Amino acid sequence: MESVSGSSASVADKAVNQMQICRAEYRTIGRFIEQLRPTRQCMKILQTQFPHLPPSTLLSIFSQEYQKRIKRSMSRHHAPDVVKAYYQRYRSEAKTRPTAPLLLELANQVDLSPALLARLIVECFLEEREASVSASRHVLNNMLREPYLIPDLLLAKHVEQCTVNDCCYGPLVDCIKHAIGLEHEDMLRDKLRERNLSFLDENQLRAKGYDKTPDIILEVPIAVDGHIVHWIESKASFGDDHSHHTYLNEQFWSYCNRFGPGLVIYWYGFISELDCQRDRGILLKDGFPSDIVTLCQGPARSRV
Repeated sequence: MESVSGSSASVADKAVNQMQICRAEYRTIGRFIEQLRPTRQCMKILQTQFPHLPPSTLLSIFSQEYQKRIKRSMSRHHAPDVVKAYYQRYRSEAKTRPTAPLLLELANQVDLSPALLARLIVECFLEEREASVSASRHVLNNMLREPYLIPDLLLAKHVEQCTVNDCCYGPLVDCIKHAIGLEHEDMLRDKLRERNLSFLDENQLRAKGYDKTPDIILEVPIAVDGHIVHWIESKASFGDDHSHHTYLNEQFWSYCNRFGPGLVIYWYGFISELDCQRDRGILLKDGFPSDIVTLCQGPARSRV
C-alpha cells in the first residue's frame, strides 16, 4: 500500500482526496489502459500519464479494467484450435529460441494475460504427456504455483517468467492481493482501537454463528459526516461502477437490511459519483474517517 505522510491532517486529507475521481476521468483512464498489457512496465507508463494519482490506485484501476477486457475475449482464447495453435507455436519456437521469453512474447502478441497463457500451455503439455487425459486441476495448480514441478525445465522457466511479470493474474498476484486485503483489515482494526471504539470483527462474528457479515460491526454506533454507521467494510481496491454495483447486490444491501446503515472504505479510491446512497444507508470513504462522533461520547479521540 502507498502511505501518505505529512505534517498535518489537512495535508493527509488532501492527498487522500486525490483518490476520488469523477466518472469522466475514470473513462479517460480506461480508454488509455486499452492499449496496455499487464506488465510491470505498464505501471510506469500510467504513472507518467496520470501523475496526480497514487501508483496503488492506478494499479487497482488497471487490474480491474484489464480483467474486464480478458473476460470479453476469454472464449476466443479457449477455443480448442486456438489453444492448439498457441501450444504448437510455443514448442516450435522453444527449439530455435530457447533463451527468449517466448510465452511473454506470445501473450503480448495475442493480448492475453501471461499467467493465463501459461496455464493453457501447461495444460496442453500435461495432456500430451498423459495421452490426451485431462490433467487434474490440483496437479495443474500446483505446477503453476511451483513451476519447478513441471518436468520440462525450459517450460518451467517460461512459466515462471509469466508468473513474475503478470501484474493482474496468477498465483503470485493472488497471494499479494490476499495479503494486502488482510493488511488493510488489520489497519482498520488498529484505527478503531486507537479511537477506543468497541467492535466485533468478522472472525468473532462467525464464531457467534453469523454466516455473511461485514468486516466490522460496531458495538456502539458512530456518526460520520452526519450519517449513522453500524458496520464497516474494508475493500483494498478501487471502487468502479462494475465492482461497486456487484458489491451492492451481493453484500452491502444485505448488510444494511440486517445491521442498519454502514460505511465502505475503498482504500485505493472510488468514482466520486458512486457515493450517492448515503440516505439509503451506505457511505463511501477512501480512508479511515477523521470526523468520527460516537453517539454517547462525543468526538472520538486517538489515544495519547
